[in-house]
Amino acid sequence: MKYAIIIPDGAADEPLDELAGLTPLASANIPNIDWIAANGRIGTVRNVPPDMAPGSDVAILSVLGYDPTSCYTGRAPLEAAARGIDVGPDEWVFRCNLVTIINGIMEDHCAGHVSTEEANAIMDQLRDALQSDSLRFYRGVAYRHLMVTPGPVNVKTTPPHDILGEPIEKYLPTGKGAKLLRETMTRARDILARCEVNDIRREMGENLATDIWLWGQGTMPTLSNFAERFGMRAAAITAVDLIRGLSKLIGWDVLEVEGATGFVDTNYAGKGARAVAAIDDYDLVFVHVEAPDEAGHNADLAGKVHSLEQIDLHVVGPILRKLQAGAEDWRIMVLPDHPTPISLRTHTAEPVPFAIAGARMEHILCEPFTEETAQASDLHIEKGCDLMEYFLTVR
Repeated sequence: MKYAIIIPDGAADEPLDELAGLTPLASANIPNIDWIAANGRIGTVRNVPPDMAPGSDVAILSVLGYDPTSCYTGRAPLEAAARGIDVGPDEWVFRCNLVTIINGIMEDHCAGHVSTEEANAIMDQLRDALQSDSLRFYRGVAYRHLMVTPGPVNVKTTPPHDILGEPIEKYLPTGKGAKLLRETMTRARDILARCEVNDIRREMGENLATDIWLWGQGTMPTLSNFAERFGMRAAAITAVDLIRGLSKLIGWDVLEVEGATGFVDTNYAGKGARAVAAIDDYDLVFVHVEAPDEAGHNADLAGKVHSLEQIDLHVVGPILRKLQAGAEDWRIMVLPDHPTPISLRTHTAEPVPFAIAGARMEHILCEPFTEETAQASDLHIEKGCDLMEYFLTVR
């Protein structure tokens, strides 16, 4: 049996006037995903448990078959695992975004999608000025970086993409350890104001990396091995450290793809081709595409629809054809992890649609893959962590 899971991150949305009352999923030309929905089972799944923040960290844990209410410790530790960072049992990891704050307003959670090369130069400058026995900085990809500090810490932080267009003052860290974080953010602002990279970006008319934003904190988690639970060898394809880290923690291989960016300009065809090749070597192949989520955060409707169509054409289509042609028994599943509505520019916790086709997955509705169709089905999974077992074992 061969299995494939494709995650168009943040694809679920709300009806939009600009699309004549349709959602981006309903408007997009996605014939391969629609085929899966029409020829298999479609339903909804709640990946974000009640009273938990609707982030990809929580939602993807559920998708992978792990209960966030019992094993989630924070987003940043998962990214630390992806990078192989040595974090002590009493240390805390924080996500360190490069952001654009103007006149006290969070204008951009990713500093104009600052490039990795530019961001590395910025982080090197910050590390030289700020690193100490109490603080360690680690470079990442584009605007996404990490900071490690000794515990104990008991602070409240807010993701920067949740407060776009809002004053930052009421969202600054609070609680035990917040003083150090606030001081570090203030010192970083002064350093970034004199940063050569920002001088160049200013001349180019691009958003500046004016500040760092610390959030997503936690200690390193312990997760059970996926192969021991399900008896399957699996691999993940992603451009995002969060997914890389989760994959490594549960014993999956991570397969890299040149040109995979995590944005709308990612290498869709490369991801699809890498997944097709991996099907021969693994029982389960998991492909995550961040682009629809980034488009949602940026209120980029055209970009969201385009990314969904590219995922369907270059990722879902080739994988589906490979399974149909080569595997005696197979299943394929497509689902977002959470909604990222264009109108809100942030995540929400509502259930998302999913569709499964393949062995012993008889069709019920014969309808395309939309939020409305999924809601009309008779298959609604309230605990997202139960979906993986359903996908792998239901007969």
